[in-house]
Amino acid sequence: MNKKELKIYYLLFDFLISFVVWIIIVVYRKTLYKGQLLNDFQIYIPNFEYFSTLLLFPFFCIFFYYLSGFYNRPQNHSTSSIIFTSFSSTLIISVVIFFIVIIDDIVISYQIYYFSLLLLFSLLFISILTERLIINSKINLDIKSGKRRINTIIVGTGKNALKIADEINKNSKKNVFLGYVNIDQNITIPKDKILANFNQIDSVITNYQIEEAIIALDDADEQKLFKYINSLYKYNIEIRFTPRLYEILTGSARMSGIGVNPLVSITNLNMSDWEISVKRVYDIIISVIVLVGLSPFFLFVMLKIKADSKGSVFYKQERIGLYGKPFKIFKFRTMFLGAENGTPKLSSSDDPRITPFGRFLRKYRIDEFPQFWNILKGDMSIVGPRPERQFFINQIIEDAPYYCLLYKIRPGLTSWGPIKIGYSDTVEKMVERLNYDIIYIENMSLLNDLKILVLTLEILFKGKGM
Repeated sequence: MNKKELKIYYLLFDFLISFVVWIIIVVYRKTLYKGQLLNDFQIYIPNFEYFSTLLLFPFFCIFFYYLSGFYNRPQNHSTSSIIFTSFSSTLIISVVIFFIVIIDDIVISYQIYYFSLLLLFSLLFISILTERLIINSKINLDIKSGKRRINTIIVGTGKNALKIADEINKNSKKNVFLGYVNIDQNITIPKDKILANFNQIDSVITNYQIEEAIIALDDADEQKLFKYINSLYKYNIEIRFTPRLYEILTGSARMSGIGVNPLVSITNLNMSDWEISVKRVYDIIISVIVLVGLSPFFLFVMLKIKADSKGSVFYKQERIGLYGKPFKIFKFRTMFLGAENGTPKLSSSDDPRITPFGRFLRKYRIDEFPQFWNILKGDMSIVGPRPERQFFINQIIEDAPYYCLLYKIRPGLTSWGPIKIGYSDTVEKMVERLNYDIIYIENMSLLNDLKILVLTLEILFKGKGM
């Protein structure tokens, strides 16, 4: 059972259990109504709008389970995390539903209120927790029996690679080592264990259904290390490497299992699962509000662009985003038609290619507003490092080979880098902005996102866009 299948299992059973629990609550309230009506002068008249809530309740539950971050990494849950996540999410659901539905009941005895709330929470928590623990136990049993293993390859064929492979085979219960990928270094491992050369990595990952790659070099060449990391990111697999002294001293190295060498994960985020889910939800909500609420203003801008110069209203350009995959970014056109003529060029504040109205749009960063459509689609986030074109990424990598670290999150409309540097009209500024963006990634949180949004609004209102 892979990550996608496991997520579907959890979603399906969470939905069905929530549906059954609500049916039980409906039956209970109807039964209680008939038994308590005018009994000892207690009046209990529940809200009988059940059909409208019969399907809404399960979807409502799934929404809050998603916000809890439970579905982000369904294969990595411990028993304690399952208990905590299930408890907190079902408690919130019960309280919210209580005030939306049950509070509409007319009752004099509040004991019935409290018991209804307790019953809803107890049924939901116990049933959801039981289901999740059963599925998690099945995963653990599959791992112990060898039915569920993480297909792992090692990039490298030297002494370090041989040592890592030996420790995986001896000590790892989760990983199954399938072979090595040759990177043209000294070969000290059995040649029959070499799956392919690195230039054939695409077929290796596809054919062997690889979920994790460990880069094990015998030297600590940073340029070479990030060359391989950069090539692996687009496959959306776990990427780890053997740490150098810097990672050990700064605490980046983590034990991946008992008896296995500490490894640095290059793909894990410091942001908690629930914050990642909430971040995506507010991206969607804010994008819808902006696109719908500002649509009259957007129409005005479109008409002005059309009147200002020849060409289309929108400008589409390929940028590199999450996992190093390309996507089309949308902007209001701010330059004259044919400004680049096929050769990518960086812009500056006094760039003659910018139209008169385009200067106004750039000053208040209004030209970026169509990217809320990219955010809604999932190509981007509101807060995240600005996406670049591959042409400039190739130049940045020469000075900063660690650029691929940005691929672990969605690019954004605004971030710490653009706030500190502004428009980057040179590759040197791009590298400087990159360093600020990496600081943001290492300190990602909803609170820091809020701070960046406040600073961005200040730039917008003061017209500091250029």
